[in-house]
Amino acid sequence: MNENRPLRLLLVEDEPGDARLMDLAMQKNGYVVELYGASDGHEALRFLRREGQRFSRAPRPDMVLLDLKMPGLGGLEFLSAMKQDPQLRAIPAVIISTSALEADVCGSYQSGAAGFVPKPNDINEFVAAIHKLGEYWFKLVRLPENPE
Repeated sequence: MNENRPLRLLLVEDEPGDARLMDLAMQKNGYVVELYGASDGHEALRFLRREGQRFSRAPRPDMVLLDLKMPGLGGLEFLSAMKQDPQLRAIPAVIISTSALEADVCGSYQSGAAGFVPKPNDINEFVAAIHKLGEYWFKLVRLPENPE
């Protein structure tokens, strides 16, 4: 990971309030990130593949943070498509979801998720969860270098 630039995150989340909450949690934890957004799996794949004029200059993210329950192409379907693409499969994807279903947890890992973080309803608990996520993913582990 290049220490000379912020961590680039693609947040795939259909709820604008949850996307703002993620941005706030990153700020409150002092994480220096570039947070990009996609509202469903189709848009996220276009972003990652740099398809169309809107995404032709999209940066390659260091990580994808992914909600499961979205209209259109949902989280598990997006994750499967991402992990089947040789150009994208090395990007870690972490699920952040309110789902407590064991089938969703198992399906996430079977589809190639690097982790599954339960999304708390309380804002302070959410900030704390993102702190723990960041301590591991942003400070402890080494993410792959992403060539531009």
